Amino acid sequence: MEKNKKETTQKWEVKDRVYTLINKNPLTLRLNSKHSSRSPLLYFDEETGEQKELRYATNQNSPFVQEQKGTSTLGHIVFESGRLFVGKEQQNLQKLLSLYHPKRDLEYKEFKPVKIAEHDISYLEMEIEALNIAKDLEFEHSEAILRVEEGSRVNKMSSKEIKRDILIFARNNPNMFLELVKDENVQLRNFGIKAAEANIIKLSQDQRTFTWGSNGRKLMNIPFDENPYSALAAWFKTDEGVEVYKSIDKKVK
Repeated sequence: MEKNKKETTQKWEVKDRVYTLINKNPLTLRLNSKHSSRSPLLYFDEETGEQKELRYATNQNSPFVQEQKGTSTLGHIVFESGRLFVGKEQQNLQKLLSLYHPKRDLEYKEFKPVKIAEHDISYLEMEIEALNIAKDLEFEHSEAILRVEEGSRVNKMSSKEIKRDILIFARNNPNMFLELVKDENVQLRNFGIKAAEANIIKLSQDQRTFTWGSNGRKLMNIPFDENPYSALAAWFKTDEGVEVYKSIDKKVK
């Protein structure tokens, strides 16, 4: 949501500023610096309810045309190699870019080291949390999480390889790791997969039904368009499914 002129002016700090293009890095890029019917450059002032015409004039203090006086010398706004440095002396251009230009946060953004540092700290703290949890995670839980990423390859991995890979996964993707740790269905899915691999239960070729491996008696139907093992994990939580889970658990052990 755009901030109005009064709010942004109160928080304004006089300093050098750097602007960077978003998701592009051409040798040069010229940003619209004056209003025209073909390339509108307007700012809606919520305080007054007015649309105000913008223009970058090197000899004016304000980026608003209605506040500029006398003859204006028009300036160009040019990004080179994806960046634009604007010194603290160019307050009119800074305010145009940081507060009012309609392409702000769409085509370019102001480079803010403090916000980047805050994001980095937050990410590092999350990474540390993930690694601490991964270090003390039980083997079966680690196996279940890795199976989400690695699939059946986990079956051929030694316990040390699983321990190593769960730490690498926690370091490289801490957000997903923490989500999977909290997802109780992850372990239930892994339990179901191991039961199927041991032929205790069987998944039909059309992946619509689970049956007992010993006698072919149907256990459950899989809802249309659902992952079989996700559906099985949810079913294990039902009254009927809990009893089947206990029976399978005895056979697995």
